[in-house]
Amino acid sequence: MMKTSDIENIEISLLLEGIFDVYGYDFREYAEASLKRRLTQWLHKTGFAGFSEAQAVVLRDRELFSDLLDGITVNVSEMFRDPQFFKAIREVVVPHLKTYPFIKIWVAGCAAGEEAYSLAILLCEEGLDGHYRIYATDINERVLQQAKEGVYPLERMRQFTHSYQTAGGKRDFADYYTARYDRAILSQKLKNNIVFASHNLTVDAGLGEMQTVLCRNLLIYFRPALKERVLTLFDGSLSNGGFLCLGMKETLSGRCISGGYKELARGTRIYRKQYA
Repeated sequence: MMKTSDIENIEISLLLEGIFDVYGYDFREYAEASLKRRLTQWLHKTGFAGFSEAQAVVLRDRELFSDLLDGITVNVSEMFRDPQFFKAIREVVVPHLKTYPFIKIWVAGCAAGEEAYSLAILLCEEGLDGHYRIYATDINERVLQQAKEGVYPLERMRQFTHSYQTAGGKRDFADYYTARYDRAILSQKLKNNIVFASHNLTVDAGLGEMQTVLCRNLLIYFRPALKERVLTLFDGSLSNGGFLCLGMKETLSGRCISGGYKELARGTRIYRKQYA
């Protein structure tokens, strides 16, 4: 007789297959342990007795699927997260970017937009306003809407300000937002150079001729085969001499594209694509 856990794994597998067939979202190559944990947390909130019962409704109810998508995807980020990374972008990457007449940057898995706005602030302070476009993408339409609005809890501004200063910020961070009651509304000027769009890394094509690609703290949720596929997608999207930026727990070491990249500074996870 099969164990309960084995039956549950089969139910999850069938649910993921159904989601892919009906909605086109492919979570079948996500890391099993973290995915199962998030799905189980979601299931407990819904009141369904099990994944089979949930599947019968999820595949017919788009709103419920959106709730499930919120449960699966990792939507938590910060402005100037890992300040030393952004300091390295300012000091090491930006001087190279200034040699281009126009810069295109892809922030993949942008969540609610914190990282994209951080980059916009940094580039403006380095004199590149009007000379760049940031393409910030995610699979979750709900968090993309939050990103487009650029409104965050005011209580988070203290933390963001500290990270901004540690990352080498040159102004008063309060210059970039307006406080309204308990919310902070980011400046429209920052939004003008950012395009927020839906993009699914597991099935969609890449974006062409980018000078920089950021995908930080997302690959850790993928199985090895999907990691390789996504990294190949990024490689095809980067121009020669461009920069690939990963999260601090991620690395190109041992990956299929590693031979074509060199880490700029040890431990930064900022890699430069070598010229052919």
